[in-house]
Amino acid sequence: MLEVGTKVKDFTLNDAFGKAHALSDYQGKTVVIYFYPKDDTPGCTTQACAFRDAYDDFKKNDIVVLGISKDSPESHKLFIEKYDLPFILLSDEALDVINYFGVYVEKSMYGKKYMGVSRSTFILNGSGIITHVFEKASPSENADDILKVLK
Repeated sequence: MLEVGTKVKDFTLNDAFGKAHALSDYQGKTVVIYFYPKDDTPGCTTQACAFRDAYDDFKKNDIVVLGISKDSPESHKLFIEKYDLPFILLSDEALDVINYFGVYVEKSMYGKKYMGVSRSTFILNGSGIITHVFEKASPSENADDILKVLK
């Protein structure tokens, strides 16, 4: 997993509507990148709605929020529409960025091991350097935890 102090290499992923977003598009801004396992599942919905509910605070402080999962753009579009999500969701079906950040890990459920995306959040400063890492982020508290750290 990438650590505090790492300069994140530029990447480009498509959003729910087919628009390409490069990390370099947000140079000079604080960027929150949160990785989550799957659209429209209980924990991921809780986390997305917490970011939605706190979004005015992020926007007021000129903080960009990017959610990334391996779901398709169409899945993201349905998720955004269902929960009225105001921030950008990026699709990484090839797992390029997910693997680069080191958040595609072995997980276990009911004794069965499988590979999946670890719910992790990274805060990048205006130069693209990681200033904070939230490993195993809490779905309900992640957005508030980030705002506390950045205020």
